[in-house]
Amino acid sequence: MKKGHFEAQLLLLVTLALVAFGLVMVYSATSAPATLGNTDPSYYLRKQGVYALVGLGLLLLFRRTSYRALRPLAPALVLASIVLLLAVLAVGETINGARRWLHFGPVVFQPSELAKISLLILAAAYLARRPAPRTLGELLKPLGILTGIVCTLLLAEPDLGTAITIAIMLAGVLVVSGAPGRLLATAGVLGVTLVLAAAWFEPYRRARLLSFLDPWKDAQGAGFQSVQAMIGLGSGGIFGAGLGQGVQKNFYLPEAHTDMIFAIIGEELGLVGATALIAAYGAFAYAGFRVALACRDPFGKRLAAGLTTLVCGQALVNIAAVMGAAPLTGITLPFVSYGGSSLIASLAGVGILLNIAGDDGRARTRMPDRDRRNRRARAPVARRGRGASRARRERDVRRVPRAV
Repeated sequence: MKKGHFEAQLLLLVTLALVAFGLVMVYSATSAPATLGNTDPSYYLRKQGVYALVGLGLLLLFRRTSYRALRPLAPALVLASIVLLLAVLAVGETINGARRWLHFGPVVFQPSELAKISLLILAAAYLARRPAPRTLGELLKPLGILTGIVCTLLLAEPDLGTAITIAIMLAGVLVVSGAPGRLLATAGVLGVTLVLAAAWFEPYRRARLLSFLDPWKDAQGAGFQSVQAMIGLGSGGIFGAGLGQGVQKNFYLPEAHTDMIFAIIGEELGLVGATALIAAYGAFAYAGFRVALACRDPFGKRLAAGLTTLVCGQALVNIAAVMGAAPLTGITLPFVSYGGSSLIASLAGVGILLNIAGDDGRARTRMPDRDRRNRRARAPVARRGRGASRARRERDVRRVPRAV
């Protein structure tokens, strides 16, 4: 089998399976409440289906387009992301107390999804041509400053979950680039401190943080969502109540079809279904990191590692929050949760990964200039050596006395 072909097939198979599974679970999580509320039960399914088709179109496009074409676009993409994030704060519509979306007629767009991909491309391009940072000062300029600007705008929306996902994604790129563990640990401690400070000085974030520590203390208030998610997961048992038979989605669990959909999966499909879903993300991580390790192009290697970390890191944060092992952050479960911008951006990222895994993603490595000069310098010496050996043999022959 061609090198990289297995990883590409596995990535594509797992992605398509997760998207199909997500469509089923979105319908399961929304059809019953819609029926009870006398609204269209297939409304969210149809919209998610359209998003999936658009995302799959981008997947095919980026799979056939060399990922190297993204490298010169990185600064413009980051600048556009910052402008759109500012536009969200200025004219974005407030939904559930947050401004995260821009409306262009019937189209709804979440600029934070573009910001994640843009920062990743810029970080991969920057670290591909420079040594990995060794100190906090080197890390700050320019990656840390740009990341800080984007995360500050995200926290102002507020969107803590995306800011955490960006930090995890960049950590994955730095690991592949060879950044020392001490620097990553120091930056991690500093980042956690800033997040805790931002949470503590914002009343609703402080309430979420305290409810994470003991959600049952305020089960009807700040801890309501966490408690209902735990009830759903616990009531599923080993095999679950059956697809479509869950109860928590019926006005008990808020946002059941978006960031809390894992609780519905646990309730309806049980431990078996939840474990299978986690195994699917594990397979995605395996294939994605294999692609990164096999790629000899520094830019492609870092880009593949970042894309894989982005998908699997976001899934980890979402699942941990639903299970009560981390504070609720409001981010979606990749490929499965309802959400157009998230699904489209994730599928586009998979298309880039598939391109890296293909022949175009294998680095046609050029010999460094220094090595070429050394090779040219050694070549005449070798030729002189061969010529000298031939002359020596001829001289030895002449010295042999002729037979009489």
